[in-house]
Amino acid sequence: MTLDRRHLLAAGLALPFAGRAAQAAVPTRLADVAPDASIALWPEGHLAVPPGLVERVVQRSNDAQASDRMLEHITRPRLDIFRPAKPNGAAVVLAPGGGYRYVVIDKEGYELARWLAARGVTAYVLFYRLPGDGWADRADVPLADAQRAMRLVRSRAAVDGIDPERVAFGGFSAGGHVATSLLTRFDAQVYAPVDAADTLSARPDALAGIYPVVSMDAAIAHPGSRGNLLGPEPSAAAEALHSPERRVRRDMPPLWLLHAEDDSVVPVANSVRLRAAARAIGNPCESHFFERGEHGFGLMKAAGLPVAIWPELLWNWLGSHGVV
Repeated sequence: MTLDRRHLLAAGLALPFAGRAAQAAVPTRLADVAPDASIALWPEGHLAVPPGLVERVVQRSNDAQASDRMLEHITRPRLDIFRPAKPNGAAVVLAPGGGYRYVVIDKEGYELARWLAARGVTAYVLFYRLPGDGWADRADVPLADAQRAMRLVRSRAAVDGIDPERVAFGGFSAGGHVATSLLTRFDAQVYAPVDAADTLSARPDALAGIYPVVSMDAAIAHPGSRGNLLGPEPSAAAEALHSPERRVRRDMPPLWLLHAEDDSVVPVANSVRLRAAARAIGNPCESHFFERGEHGFGLMKAAGLPVAIWPELLWNWLGSHGVV
């Protein structure tokens, strides 16, 4: 029997629903899979939403069983929560990619969230604000949302049944830049505290970058992410501030990196440089570079390639650092 990507995905999505009597049927389409809850990052009325900004979901796939949605013009930054049937106390916050122009919903969000929930991890998909949408302090808006997400998750530890000292953060593509910015600037003052949650640490206990945008160096940066984050003519100081490979520090969390050597969108040099910088200061860093995979493979598009093993590699690494 040959399984194509759609069957593999459907099989993976079925796992989290085992043993849940309340579920009448297992969804067969990713677009039918909804989070168990969704919480706003910020109190109502706290954010000054740019005039005319309206959220919009765009479906990029013609395959009913392989949804590929994206969310544009995010006005309500939030966490979509995927709860496991049997929580093991671990939590992972996921930042999908989208070139800082949109945030991918399925391929780099809900897919891995359901995979993690099937293994007992409470997963949070972060929909962060996009810097090109007219927000004040554009370049720090995604980092502010990432910091707030980490603090909010820890503040909800009792409610969600998690251990606040076992919270990891992972990011794909431009979401990898959100992640690696958090790696090196988890305590940067990029917003004023709003409530008790902001007394908690935003430092992840472990952090993963999956084909991540890292550097704002024009020689290797993803042009779209760089332009959307910093604008058309960034200063050298802004470029340096927002290039995590230039800001590594000894107290940053353990790091895990994944990249395909043939990535034609975000050069593998982004991960290579960050790995070298982390190793230079002795920070724990595990890296996996695969010959093939291109960009944006997620779970589905990795099927049939050696890189398809990546979720297991990540799982084992998280276990080695006491997260799962």
